[in-house]
Amino acid sequence: MYDNKKIFILGIARSGFEVAKLLSGYTKEILITDMKEKEEDIEHISELKKLGIDVHITENQADLLDDSFDLVVKNPGVPLNAPVVLKAEELNIPVINEMEVTFNLLPEGVKIIGTTGSNGKTTTTQITYEILKKAGLPAILGGNIGIPVSGLLKDIKKGDILVWEISSHQLVNLVNLKTNISILTNLTPTHLDFFNGYEDYTTTKKKIFNHHTKEDIAIINNGNSDCVNLTIDVPSKKITFGDENSDLLVSDDAIYYNKEQIIKLSDIKLVGMHNYENIMCAIAVAKEFNVSNEVIKEVLHKFGGVEHRLEFVKEVNKIKFYNDSKSTNCVSTIVALNSFKVPTTIILGGMDRGHSFDELKEHMGYVEKVIAYGETKERIKAFCDSFGMPCKVVETVAEATKEAYNSTKDNGVILLSPACASWDQYDSFESRGDDFKKNVNDL
Repeated sequence: MYDNKKIFILGIARSGFEVAKLLSGYTKEILITDMKEKEEDIEHISELKKLGIDVHITENQADLLDDSFDLVVKNPGVPLNAPVVLKAEELNIPVINEMEVTFNLLPEGVKIIGTTGSNGKTTTTQITYEILKKAGLPAILGGNIGIPVSGLLKDIKKGDILVWEISSHQLVNLVNLKTNISILTNLTPTHLDFFNGYEDYTTTKKKIFNHHTKEDIAIINNGNSDCVNLTIDVPSKKITFGDENSDLLVSDDAIYYNKEQIIKLSDIKLVGMHNYENIMCAIAVAKEFNVSNEVIKEVLHKFGGVEHRLEFVKEVNKIKFYNDSKSTNCVSTIVALNSFKVPTTIILGGMDRGHSFDELKEHMGYVEKVIAYGETKERIKAFCDSFGMPCKVVETVAEATKEAYNSTKDNGVILLSPACASWDQYDSFESRGDDFKKNVNDL
């Protein structure tokens, strides 16, 4: 499919690097470009050049694209209105991403489990993978969880089960990709700076069910009306969770599937209804592969969460630090706030998408102070001032960490749950979370 094609790759970080290496085995006409050369990209750039790939670091990427190219492979984080993307559309050059490239090169006989949703994607994907692996099944983890799938292709064989987290940014540029099992965890307004409104966002999320037939499975949040309405015409076999009328539900302090008790809540290490919903999705998948309740229980008794998602960092002088950098919207931060019933100092801030913070207010009963940083710091300060919440404005996560530590009482919690994207100061929420943990460990 990609033999001797001339390919333009937009973005070097992670997925761009891996897909460039993959495609170099099919064609020698590859150009890859990024706007900045980051320190962590230096070795990657050197490796790409050794493969004969043409590397350009420039802010004028559109100038590099002309009608001689057959395909543009876009990093999911590149805006849809970026000049080079618009130029590709004008030239009628297809724009896809590395996940689509990989799908088109997969061997036959592979099953794909795809998870998307506004929140809970990563935890759901990770738990699903852990259960399948524990059951001895050939599961392979990848996608938006931080593992570019193009880098895994060489190890994928017939019969493997691919457990992929698929973000809305990745769904945009999918054409042929089809899952066998699709999970929609929930829907709430987010990433509206990237999409043309909430309807555009939800329509994009629906692409997780592309090419589904009645032979495929859709796992749907019955307690989220937007999920239900969006998937009314999806032809897949539907498995539901999220309310008392669902196939999976919480009742009598246990999780049931089709009236069978699978596991007691007291046997699950994670806590919170949001996590139980993520777990129900994973159980639904596990049962499609005939995984026993004993295996499910063993995994859930030990699984303590995903890095950067309500991740316990350490305790310093009777103060506990939690890294929730993956919370890039208010809904995720609300989940984090509702997880603690002790005096809390929360670090908010990051890229300014123009979204309101008002919905956080009623969930801040245990918050004693807010530390605001980044592009949104002044708007967060104004939000806090509106109802008398103490708020300190700083520039960086490093300053925020020190300020929080100095003003939090013994037995309290310091929570990084920014309610904003990371891209004003970091290239990813992982980088932000890693920086926070480094600063905690340096205290």
